[in-house]
Amino acid sequence: MDEDQIKGRLLTDKELNGEIEGLAWMPAIVQEGEKKICQRCFNQQDFYTNECLCAKECYYCLSCLKMGKIRTCDRLYYREEDTKGDWKREATYLQWQGRLSSSQEKCAKEVLHAYQQGKDHLIWAVTGAGKTEMIFPLVDYALRSGDRVAIASPRVDVCNELFPRFQSAFPQVTIKLMHGRLKEAYFRSPLTILTTHQLLRFREAFDLLVVDEVDAFPYLGNKSLEVASFRAVKKSGVRVELTATPTREQEEAIQKNQLSYSMLPARYHRHSLPLPRMVWVGDWREKLRKGIVPKAFLKCLKECLEDGRDFLIFMPNVALMQRLEELLHQKFSNVTFTSVSSRDPERLLKVENMKRQIYGFLLTTTILERGVTFPGIDVMVLGSEDEVFTRSALVQIAGRVGRKSDCPTGKVWFLHEGKTKASQSAIRQIRSLNVLAREEGLIDD
Repeated sequence: MDEDQIKGRLLTDKELNGEIEGLAWMPAIVQEGEKKICQRCFNQQDFYTNECLCAKECYYCLSCLKMGKIRTCDRLYYREEDTKGDWKREATYLQWQGRLSSSQEKCAKEVLHAYQQGKDHLIWAVTGAGKTEMIFPLVDYALRSGDRVAIASPRVDVCNELFPRFQSAFPQVTIKLMHGRLKEAYFRSPLTILTTHQLLRFREAFDLLVVDEVDAFPYLGNKSLEVASFRAVKKSGVRVELTATPTREQEEAIQKNQLSYSMLPARYHRHSLPLPRMVWVGDWREKLRKGIVPKAFLKCLKECLEDGRDFLIFMPNVALMQRLEELLHQKFSNVTFTSVSSRDPERLLKVENMKRQIYGFLLTTTILERGVTFPGIDVMVLGSEDEVFTRSALVQIAGRVGRKSDCPTGKVWFLHEGKTKASQSAIRQIRSLNVLAREEGLIDD
């Protein structure tokens, strides 16, 4: 195997075709008494034993089985990424034609300074603030320095959307896209865009790792992925985290001055964030079961249709979404709409059709809470009291509205059977960000 295909990666004997001479290694699974730890994904619980050629009691890891079976008798081989890339140069790589606002530029300079100082950094910016564009100068600086850069996101959809944006901004840079649905052969590249699960394949590979949407499933609360994000960075490297909804721990670290961070409480178009309206709909689940569409929900839906705006209806789960879709098709046979979820094989096509305004509205699970931008939409959340709608999820959902400068406002409804701490906290956070943005002179309305 070529040297460049090995550096910074964790590989099995099988992946290396037995070419292991001169490589450092570690046991694939460490066993300490009854305790077992997978060295690739850090799983400590899900193992299975079966007969093995080693003729010993041999376990394999179930948690990362999709990446290839690793057993107690296996080794993981690696070689350090110890040299600067041959892409180092003085001239800029960045060909983005846009311009950062003064507040965006301030954040961009702060994160660049943190990188130059070798410090990890958090960018806390509201939905639609242009976080991706704010890291362009940082990525350009790292590439010109001959450093390896990775942009990681928990979700495949987001990686697929980021890939062409970075290709457009850095047309002279070779960019590798990695996620579980792609079967392309690996190659070492100056810039890699990948899911956080793919970080499990790396060890001290990157000088700069940007983790987008650190508050998103499946990264949030997943210790394996969090540890993998640290292991994938060189000892001298830097992690930059991006979020619109920091965790309680991050907020506490900020308040205690324990975390280097930048904050941007406003969007580039200088309009405030749409504030959700709470609307009580009673026992809407029981009504759907009886074939009744709640009146308060219908009123909001008809208001959107009369306004002539496209909109999204977020639902807690697929079964309830499909039931509502069935009832709405009976009532609105003249309107083109559909539903989408993570299980839907036509999901990407439906999302693209929604962007092209082929549908009047779209019913969705939380799969569309982030990572996809639709022009000029309103949003309804039916069942905002459901536990799936966390504070973070509701802030993100509300953030689907008013993202573009040519349509910077819109309506957001939280339709509920009862108010929750999450829904009230989400509204408080949005309101406080608007207040802060006004105090800093970042919005005009």
